[in-house]
Amino acid sequence: MTILLSLLLLAQNIDTVDPVTGELPVDPYEQSNDNAGADPFANGKMAAAFHGQEGISRIANGLVDRITVDPRIEDIFKGQDMVRLRRTLFEQFCYILNAGCDYSGRDMKTAHRDLGIQRADLNALVENLQGAMSEEGISFAAQNRFLSKLAPMDGDVVER
Repeated sequence: MTILLSLLLLAQNIDTVDPVTGELPVDPYEQSNDNAGADPFANGKMAAAFHGQEGISRIANGLVDRITVDPRIEDIFKGQDMVRLRRTLFEQFCYILNAGCDYSGRDMKTAHRDLGIQRADLNALVENLQGAMSEEGISFAAQNRFLSKLAPMDGDVVER
């Protein structure tokens, strides 16, 4: 565990971080790829368009880096388990892009419950995702195909 993470956890009075993953505990839930919120693309073409697992990882990390400093939505992520967020976003994207991953996170409705996410917040997140994908050199067409897979999740994410 890094010194910074240790200090952060002490400041939050949290001492139950997983020593291997660095993640905070969550209530038990059934892990299933069904929780990813979308079916994967039929073949590996989208995974290749996203530069495989390495590119998908850079996109997920780039997204988290962007949303945590975006003044429009950064408050939503304060106090959240960013280690877990990075991992589960990668898994979700990797699974949906059919790049050989399973998704171990919670379903979208449960994962976003009580965050108070509004339509404008989701729009800001999507803008940040587009920025991370562009930075990775993902074509506009591939970005749109991916976003079309994610779009139906908005009903489970937006609360008000």
